[in-house]
Amino acid sequence: MTDEPNRSPRGTIALTLFALLGLVLFAGFVALGTWQVYRMGWKRELIERVDSRVHAAATPAPAEKQWPQVTVASDEYRHVQLQGHFLHDRRTLVWASTNLGSGYWVITPLQQDDGSIVLVNRGFVPPDWCGLTGSCEPGSGGESTVTGLLRMSEGPVVFRHNDPAKNSWYTRDVPAMAKARALQRVAPYFVDQDAAPGTLDQGKPVWPQGGLTVIDFPNNHLSYLITWYALALMVLGAGIYVVRDERRLRRKHPTPS
Repeated sequence: MTDEPNRSPRGTIALTLFALLGLVLFAGFVALGTWQVYRMGWKRELIERVDSRVHAAATPAPAEKQWPQVTVASDEYRHVQLQGHFLHDRRTLVWASTNLGSGYWVITPLQQDDGSIVLVNRGFVPPDWCGLTGSCEPGSGGESTVTGLLRMSEGPVVFRHNDPAKNSWYTRDVPAMAKARALQRVAPYFVDQDAAPGTLDQGKPVWPQGGLTVIDFPNNHLSYLITWYALALMVLGAGIYVVRDERRLRRKHPTPS
């Protein structure tokens, strides 16, 4: 076994740079880990809050005078109820991918007694529903009571953009759909309608199929904080190694007095 090379102790400048770099990395990793601790707590509170809203009894949907106060934090996924009659001739089909396959959401305006309108996602339909011509049975034109989850308007997605001129829709953009269908006094949110009590007719699905809202808030913050704290410990371990190595070298190569 060969001896270790006769290495001299590191200089003051090199040690100072090592120390500064180590302090910056250690402080940065600890800060990132601590931030993930707070994020994990926030995510758990969010999941609990949404879960309580989803399973609560339906309450009246925000009225027109309350629309300016509707926010994601205070209202999204609230279980709401509203009444009115559907404007089936002004519905919009929005591309969707669900556990039933690919197809469309049927977004239909519901006009309430006061004249205000809420867009309702009545549910999922397969690609061949109505032949996409709207010539099939439009649905009830009388008074309807709808319960469902309040959702906020969706913006554009990467690589897929709504094209109202071609009636091509990929997101449930409430203002854009309202403008394309010449609707006035439209709520800034839409409602995902609950599943109907009977969803099969002689073994066949009844379209549209409601109640398919996906509520998924990934909570990976524990693995993130473990990673950041582990990196901080690695930096600390490297610092301890350098200090011990320097002491050993200085004992081996004492500085002349």
